[in-house]
Amino acid sequence: MHHCQSLEEVRQHINRIDHEIVALIAERGQYVDQAAGFKRDEQEVKAPQRVEHVIARVRTIAGEQQADPEVVEKVYRAMISAFIEAEMRTHQGHND
Repeated sequence: MHHCQSLEEVRQHINRIDHEIVALIAERGQYVDQAAGFKRDEQEVKAPQRVEHVIARVRTIAGEQQADPEVVEKVYRAMISAFIEAEMRTHQGHND
């Protein structure tokens, strides 16, 4: 991490990071779309045990990266929820 000398510099770094995050979310979404094709029903799409496994894993990663595990969990829960909604639409489209 770079020690910034101004608020503008901080914002420039945040903007750069946001760009990288959105690119990674887009890549993750492409894999979610692929995953939907392998799932047989809505329960497999929702996969509550898988969600909790992912949450536990990212909380561990958060600790390793000196990130706040609560913030990381909340972000991931929101992201996973949005991806499940998108995956449900994709899954339903494959089974219509």
